[in-house]
Amino acid sequence: MIARMWEVRASRSGFDELLSWVCDTAVPSVEVLPQHVSSDVYSSTDHRIVVITKWRNTPESLPAPPEKLVARAPHVWDFTPVDR
Repeated sequence: MIARMWEVRASRSGFDELLSWVCDTAVPSVEVLPQHVSSDVYSSTDHRIVVITKWRNTPESLPAPPEKLVARAPHVWDFTPVDR
């Protein structure tokens, strides 16, 4: 299992529209893929949106967000579970 964390900061006026795009367009575009396991979307008071997706093997990227809605390009990290 691989967890991919995708994080983006919205422009000052673009938060609501970016959050809608993430929930209505970006996440559904990967949820239909056969290796996808689950997705969670989080937001913060400082205009950040985080999506954590879980994959059976090689994770897929979310589509690029509309540039006018973001303060900077998304950051992406992959994680694997730790046996403890």
